Amino acid sequence: MPPPMSSDLGAAISGFLDGKALSTAQQNQIHRLLGLYARLKYGDAAMGTLRELVAIPTFRVEGVAQHDNPEFIKMGNTLKTLAESFNLSFRNIDNRVFEVSLNGAGDEIVGIHAHADVVPANPQDWVLEDGTRLDPFKVSQVGNRLYGRGTEDDKNGIVVALYAMKVIQEERLPLARNFKLLVDTTEEIAGDAIAYYFERNPTPHYNVALDGGYPVVIAEKGYGTVTANFARRTAQGDGAEIISMTGGLAANQIPPTSVAILVGENPIDLAARLQKAGNEYARRNGDNFNIIAQVVGKEVQLTVTGVSAHSSEPESGVNPVARMLGFIHSLDGNIALKQNHISDAARYAADNWGLDYLGGKLGIGFSDAFMGPLTTSLTFIGMDEKTFTLMVNLRVPKGKRLDVLKAEIADKLGAWSTKNAIAMDLDYLMTEPMLRDPEGEWVKALLDVASENLDMQRKFGASAGSTSVHDLPNGVQFGLARLDVKYTGHTNKEFKTVDQFLLDLQIVTEMMGRIGQLPKL
Repeated sequence: MPPPMSSDLGAAISGFLDGKALSTAQQNQIHRLLGLYARLKYGDAAMGTLRELVAIPTFRVEGVAQHDNPEFIKMGNTLKTLAESFNLSFRNIDNRVFEVSLNGAGDEIVGIHAHADVVPANPQDWVLEDGTRLDPFKVSQVGNRLYGRGTEDDKNGIVVALYAMKVIQEERLPLARNFKLLVDTTEEIAGDAIAYYFERNPTPHYNVALDGGYPVVIAEKGYGTVTANFARRTAQGDGAEIISMTGGLAANQIPPTSVAILVGENPIDLAARLQKAGNEYARRNGDNFNIIAQVVGKEVQLTVTGVSAHSSEPESGVNPVARMLGFIHSLDGNIALKQNHISDAARYAADNWGLDYLGGKLGIGFSDAFMGPLTTSLTFIGMDEKTFTLMVNLRVPKGKRLDVLKAEIADKLGAWSTKNAIAMDLDYLMTEPMLRDPEGEWVKALLDVASENLDMQRKFGASAGSTSVHDLPNGVQFGLARLDVKYTGHTNKEFKTVDQFLLDLQIVTEMMGRIGQLPKL
């Protein structure tokens, strides 16, 4: 039996139904009820929509622009059908950005940002501890968890925003401003789709990303990569040869495993020696990862298993790419290996980056009291017929100019290359960190809605992740993850709990109702 309704709430409801002017507190109570209503009425339908969107594999395909990818075209058509069935306006901006509008009075626009693209997923890695195999592009409910690529990052954001807009539209809530849900298609890669949109459309006055942390995140680290390209070369010397190695499928992804293939004259003996050396290496380096060497046909498959993580939070994982490269380099002088482009890359990684993800090995580390430290994660490995590529993903706080940081890295890596006579081509990408000092009723409302519903401290936060609002005016993150809980996006066990998904629907509905009806932001 529900608890009796308080007289204050009863007065707010009566006043609302009678069309009377409400106090600010009463108006906030109505918005809280609106969120609860959305959760109760549309929670199941929203989960069904999440399943539908996750089933569309919207990851980057090499050589195909996102706007030409049939899966993104399908995503646009799916969102169009949904939006129009909700009586919301829909625009497809050349398959770059999908725009859903909820119109109110005046010219003021609040942008709600989410993204449809996801990082790639290796189905072989999607295995739970009990052996249950998952399809990353099918939502699998296991207990309270909804597993699937995009359940956390960021198709959940699209869904809850759509249903929040649906409820506000159905209930004919009078809005003092306009909302636009902007669904980005390149947030995980170049970020050029949202730029394309703003070259042709007005920039919202306020911008809220449903792609980060609660309660309100006002600082995002800058994003960067250091890409080392090693020309493939004929192996030299005696011993076994490493012929391939895997890493993350994207620069912003720490994978669960890294796999190397070696060939040698005696695979059984080679596997045994690698296994012994691997056990010793793991013990020397934290003993929180596994190295397995096994004979597969005439080759030896070497697998390092760590803990996958979003590369913005390397501390939440155990990086198998760094450990694979470090282990291979540690074999020098112990197990005979021919020298080639992969052994060159292993030496480069071990000498300059190591297992430390704070830039300590290279001597470039620094930290900001609010935003946290510079992080440096070995992530992506790629190989074609000409080149072996290794990427380090940087997350850069304020505290050092980017040109100074880049020069430091370039000087140190250049000196190492000369000293070790290992040629490599280096490319650098770095973006400025974001730090905002937002003021006004809108940001107070965001803090109130999140902190009250989630029982969190009412204070601003900082994130290592970068979102679509990074360079936009009045841009902040508003969920949909909790900064005090490990983020599962980009991992091989990405999930959203049912409870949190429904709470997100409630919170976003309340937020949009409240922001939409504030007399002044």
